[in-house]
This record gives sequence, structure tokens and C-alpha cells, in this order.
Amino acid sequence: MAHQTEFLIDRMNEEKAKAKAATLVRVRDLHERAARSWEKLANRAIAADKLRAAEEERKAAMRAEADTRREAEMA
Repeated sequence: MAHQTEFLIDRMNEEKAKAKAATLVRVRDLHERAARSWEKLANRAIAADKLRAAEEERKAAMRAEADTRREAEMA
């Protein structure tokens, strides 16, 4: 999912650059608004990536605990 997050951040940065380069106020506002939207999406993707990683760690810990219990029972 990191590719998706990178994509969103790239779009946000592009819109910020377009806003900075714009000479017309309405065009600049349009790009700034688009940049804020991309930023919100990127922040959501980052949060989802963190939750996904935490869930993977939790499941790995549960598997390790189950393996340890199984080994203790067999010994």
C-alpha cells in the first residue's frame, strides 16, 4: 500500500507546485483546494498503513505465542 500513499503525496506536491506557479487567483485557489484534498487522502492512507502494520504485528505475536505453547505441550 505504500505505492498508493506515495502516489497521493506526489499528487499533493504537484498541486502545491501548480498553485505556487499560478498567476491567476482562481487558478491558484483551485490548485490549493486540490492539494488539500490530496493531503487528506494521503493522511488517511498513512493512518491505514499504520493500522495495518500494527495488526500484522499483533497477529505475528499471537502466532508466536501459539507456537510456543504448542512446543511446550509437545515437550
